[in-house]
Amino acid sequence: MTIQALLDLYKSCTLCPRACRVDRTKGELGYCRLPADIVMDCALAHHGEEPPLSGTRGAGTIFLSSCNLGCIYCQNYQISHSAQGRNLTVLQLAKVMLDLQKSGCHNVEPVTPTPQAPLVIEALCMARMQGLTVPFVYNCGGYENPDVIRLLDGMVDIYLPDFKYSLEKDSVEFSSAPGYPRFALDSLKEMVKQVGDGLELKNGVAQKGIIIRHLVLPGRIENSKEALRLIKKKISTSVFLSLMSQYTPVAKVRNHPILKRRITKNEYEQVTDYALKLGFDNIFVQEVNDYELTPDFDQENPFD
Repeated sequence: MTIQALLDLYKSCTLCPRACRVDRTKGELGYCRLPADIVMDCALAHHGEEPPLSGTRGAGTIFLSSCNLGCIYCQNYQISHSAQGRNLTVLQLAKVMLDLQKSGCHNVEPVTPTPQAPLVIEALCMARMQGLTVPFVYNCGGYENPDVIRLLDGMVDIYLPDFKYSLEKDSVEFSSAPGYPRFALDSLKEMVKQVGDGLELKNGVAQKGIIIRHLVLPGRIENSKEALRLIKKKISTSVFLSLMSQYTPVAKVRNHPILKRRITKNEYEQVTDYALKLGFDNIFVQEVNDYELTPDFDQENPFD
């Protein structure tokens, strides 16, 4: 992998499956509305990730602005649907990573790095030269260009992708992401090829591997079941799954015919039971209570 090969993608951007092919080095803006710069919202120790990532001192999450997905129900809407934030140089982002390590975080974890991957990886290389030793976690939405994931070989310690949709109808309706199932599966295959289908732990903290996240949506149990079937068929039943119950209807979807409510306990149990039936043994689960079906919309979520 060469940094230059990644940086060159800014000139005709194909960093994600949308392949906008704009020249971001000249200020042309594609779907993500980001220039060829690093734009960050905030960085902090996050204690709400999966246990092997949060550990006892938190995951070093770096919330990057914007996203290549258009999820109408996004739980981080203010960040992912905005291209505004702090503009950082590569040196400054490297310092952010080193500061997170210095504060005791178990890893550094950029959130939705896809549209900013070239400069994020350049900053990672710089941080490693300056003493960064904690694992690098690539927390992405799953709508990835497999060719770009191949360029990350040897750089990423832990992949943390979503596999949101097995049904393209849902991916288009809810996230404006045509081809999502195909692109996500091909990218997952490449990730597993690089880091294996397990999760290496040291004192309970992840060092290398992959965790695949899936958010259970209300009324879309078949999407979840098909996602699990595809992971079993195309990837492995050894992978660690994170089945998330945290879906909360944000203001934008309060009147949506499907997404206006939280999932029920029964819906979530159907998905977790099905995962066990398929032979998945390594599953992170969350609690869900039927009395939380109409939550406070500002409620803090266990995972981001």
